Amino acid sequence: LLQLIAKSQLTSLSGAAQKNYFNILDKIVRKVMEDQYNPRLIKDLLQDLSSTLCILIRGVGKSVLVGNINIWICRLETILLWQQQLKNLQMNKQVNNGLTLSDLPLHMLNNILYKFSDGWDIITLGQVTPTLYMLSEDRQLWKKLCQYHFAEKQFCRHLIPSEEGHIDWKLMYFALQKYYPIKEQYGDTLHFCRHCSILFWKDTGHPCTASDPNTCLMPVSPQHFIDLFKF
Repeated sequence: LLQLIAKSQLTSLSGAAQKNYFNILDKIVRKVMEDQYNPRLIKDLLQDLSSTLCILIRGVGKSVLVGNINIWICRLETILLWQQQLKNLQMNKQVNNGLTLSDLPLHMLNNILYKFSDGWDIITLGQVTPTLYMLSEDRQLWKKLCQYHFAEKQFCRHLIPSEEGHIDWKLMYFALQKYYPIKEQYGDTLHFCRHCSILFWKDTGHPCTASDPNTCLMPVSPQHFIDLFKF
């Protein structure tokens, strides 16, 4: 949701919404700096946000930015500062005398990799040890990932053979990402009940009065959620 706002909805935010949005980003950056957990996601978000802001600031007069231009320039400087802080982030080596990834048998490591739905996560894990790198380069792993995210017609249009004449599924995955959206996955999702006209979290549920509640439910993606507020 934050990334969608960064890419396309900044100009629709009110002054109060802008302030809340940047306060949330500030808390996320602080949390990542403290916990050193998954900095890549916030780095990608800040990159999208800075790119959008640069375009909007250069096009002042052509686009509508709510608020004083100097405030937006200050916000851009804040984003650049956050990016520098994250760039300088030194990940502390975890001291643990217990079981580590390296101690797991190959088939378990392989099963872990096959559970991932993001290609960058596979590449990142493959950088941990030589064994994980070998497993992360498995053609079948990347083929499964392509088949999960894309239809057969889609990857048939963009076949990339390797030097040996085989299909390079890893390159295929990243090439297809440029043309088609990948499947979205979330820990919990918003749902809309058509019978009760209620938005609710799937894990929480709601007391629906319909005779068959499951037929009334509709998942709500972040983009759909934003679209609900368009008039």
